[in-house]
Amino acid sequence: MKKILAIGLALFVSMTAIAADKKDAKPEMDQATMQKMVQASIQKFKINDDVSVEDAIDSMMLRANNLNFKLVADLPLSEQVKAMGEKANYMRILAFCDALIAKKMVEHDIIFAGFLPCRIAVLKDSKGQGWIVTMNMDMMVKGVSLPKDLQPLALKVRDTIYSIVDAGVNGDL
Repeated sequence: MKKILAIGLALFVSMTAIAADKKDAKPEMDQATMQKMVQASIQKFKINDDVSVEDAIDSMMLRANNLNFKLVADLPLSEQVKAMGEKANYMRILAFCDALIAKKMVEHDIIFAGFLPCRIAVLKDSKGQGWIVTMNMDMMVKGVSLPKDLQPLALKVRDTIYSIVDAGVNGDL
């Protein structure tokens, strides 16, 4: 009898835990919703036809420097692919950051670490058109609740990244 009660109690506890897990679980999203979310989270900008990708990058680096945003990473991915023996369209990832703002944002909410550093991809598509691709910065600014002291810092990051992108698109050396 004790064994039956023990088995019954264990079964009850297990079923209660499973039910609690299901109650607290986040609802699954369908693929169409997830695709819309991904599309909304990324922005792409066509580089002006009279601007080379090299000039776009030089312009972005100059703008970032003028705005006191540090280039913290430069990843020439297409060069890496070529070094591995395959052909690749031009693709280079630049990462910019204001370390003091980053520190404050992550201290507020660790989720911001996933946004760091701010990445801007520069690439050529299969037709040779240059593009700049980056995160939709408004999602970072408006996607979480920020205290009043961090709101201007988030806006500064957004505006700075968009200014850097704009310099690249237009070749503003």
